[in-house]
Amino acid sequence: MTPVMVVFGLLGVVVILTALGMLLSRNAIYSALFLVLNFATVAVLYIILGAPFISLVQITVYAGSIMVMFLFVIMLLGAERLPGSDRLRRQRWIAAILGLVFVAQVILFIFFRGQLTAPVGTPPATLGSPQAVGTTLFTTYALPFEVTGAILVVATVGAILLTRGAALPYSPIRKEEK
Repeated sequence: MTPVMVVFGLLGVVVILTALGMLLSRNAIYSALFLVLNFATVAVLYIILGAPFISLVQITVYAGSIMVMFLFVIMLLGAERLPGSDRLRRQRWIAAILGLVFVAQVILFIFFRGQLTAPVGTPPATLGSPQAVGTTLFTTYALPFEVTGAILVVATVGAILLTRGAALPYSPIRKEEK
C-alpha cells in the first residue's frame, strides 16, 4: 500500500466523520462548520486525484460562497439550536434500515468487485483543466449554463428587493406599514 493510498483512506474517514458530525449535531452553526470541514477535505481529495481546478472550485464555491449563505440564513432566522422532537423517532428507524441496506451494498461490492468491474483506460491529460471545462461548458452545455446564470441573477435581484423592501415605493412591506 502506497503512502498516497493511506492518506486517501484517512481523508475518506475524515469525510465520513465530518458528514456524520454535520448530521448528528444539534447546533446548526456546528453543523455548518462540520460541512465546511467536509468540503475542504473533499477538495484535498480532488487534489490527490489530480484535479486541482475542481478542488479550487470546491473551495471557492462551496466552502466559501455557499457556506457564507448558510451561516447568514442560520443567523438571520435564529435557528442555531434544533428543538427536541418526538416526530423524528419513526424517521430514525427508516434511516437505520436504509443505512444497513447501504452497508450491505458496500460489503457486496467489496466481495464481488472483481466480477463487476471492467478495465478502465487512462483519461486524457487535459480532462480536468480549466480550458477543457470552459470549452465543454460553452459548447456542449451552453443552454444549461445560460439558464443557471439567469436563475442566479433573478435570485440575486429578488434577494436585494426583499432586503431593501421598506425603502422602495411599491413594496409589499411598505403597504403593510400603512
